[in-house]
Amino acid sequence: MLNVKSSKRKSKSLPAHYHVKKGDTVVVIAGKSKGVIGTVTHIFRTKGKVIVEGANFVVKAVRPNPAAGQEGGLIKMEAPLNVSKVMLYDSKTSQASRARVEFKDDKRVRVSKKTSNSFDD
Repeated sequence: MLNVKSSKRKSKSLPAHYHVKKGDTVVVIAGKSKGVIGTVTHIFRTKGKVIVEGANFVVKAVRPNPAAGQEGGLIKMEAPLNVSKVMLYDSKTSQASRARVEFKDDKRVRVSKKTSNSFDD
């Protein structure tokens, strides 16, 4: 009898929460859109990715769909970025900043490590 290993994929362990939320202003720190400042429009928690407005554009070919009134052709759209490639944008210093968590009035608040400026208004 042969010993054959099964090719089961390991599931990624995902964090319970990320350092960014929907609506946060972030800076892209790696990739072709490095340096772009934009707003987080969508978070894919199971994939560990975010969509940043104005960053990581790709060109997608779309087929026409007359029933939906959609024209075919090439469209430019934002693709998801890995959450590790974005940092929160600190408006006081106009730079990217790490965040630490503080508790103010029994609320969890993200605060800039550099300037102690609150990201959660």
